[in-house]
Amino acid sequence: MTPALIETELLTKRYGEKLAVDEVSFTVQSGEIFGFLGPNGAGKTTTIKMIVGLLQPTTGRIKVAGYDVQEQPLMAKAVSGYVPDTPHLYQKLSGREMLRFVGDLYGIAPAQINRRMEELLKLFDLTDAGDETIDSYSHGMRQKTALAAALMHDPKVMVLDEPTVGLDPKSARLIKDILRQMANRGAAVFLSTHILEIAERMCDRIGIIDRGKLIAVGSMAELRLLGKGETTLEEIFLNLTGGAEYAEIAEVLQ
Repeated sequence: MTPALIETELLTKRYGEKLAVDEVSFTVQSGEIFGFLGPNGAGKTTTIKMIVGLLQPTTGRIKVAGYDVQEQPLMAKAVSGYVPDTPHLYQKLSGREMLRFVGDLYGIAPAQINRRMEELLKLFDLTDAGDETIDSYSHGMRQKTALAAALMHDPKVMVLDEPTVGLDPKSARLIKDILRQMANRGAAVFLSTHILEIAERMCDRIGIIDRGKLIAVGSMAELRLLGKGETTLEEIFLNLTGGAEYAEIAEVLQ
C-alpha cells in the first residue's frame, strides 16, 4: 500500500462567525495527482494555505510526509513545494539569483544548486533569460520561474493553486507533464484548478469542496456514481455544487 503524503483530519478554519473550511478530511497518496475543485469562495485556497503552513487551522490536524504541520512545521515545509495562484518573486533578482537563493534556503550544496538550477532553467526554456531581472519577465515566465523554485529541492509533496492560469498551451502542457513525472517518481501532487478539463484528464482522484465542506472525493469512475448519470466532470461538478440550474438558464438565454 502506498503511503499517504498529505493527510487532513477534520480540518476546520473559522474567521469570526464565518466557517471557511468545515471538518475537511482526505488523503493524497505517494504517486498520486489529486485535484481540488470548488466554486469561488468554497474554501480551496484556505485549505491549501493550511496544508503548506501559511494559516493555522482553528481545529483539526494536517500531516505532510508524516510530519505534523503544526508541531513540526520546518520538517513539513522542507519536504514540500508550493506555487500559489499569485506567486511572489523578488523582482530585482535575476532568474538564476532567485533559484540560487531558494537553493540556499533549503541548505542545498552549492555544486548541486548550480546543477539543479541549470537543469530547471533549460527545462522551462529560461536559460537565455536566466540573467535578466524577473521584473522584465512575462506572466508565463514568472509562473515557470515560481515552479522551478518550488522544484529546486525535489520535494516529496507539491501543492499548486491554479498553476496553469494565464499560460500559453505549450507552457501549460509542460507543467502538466512535469507534474505527472513527479507523481510517477512517487511524489504527491495536490492542485487546485477551475479548468475542469485539466482536472479530468490529469488527476487520479478529485475532491470537490462547496461552502467549506468536502462533498465528494474519488476517481472519475467513483464520481460518476454520485453524478446521477452525468459523464463529464463539468456535469458532475455542476450537479453536486448546484450550478446545473444556472447552466440551464444560460442555455435558455442563448
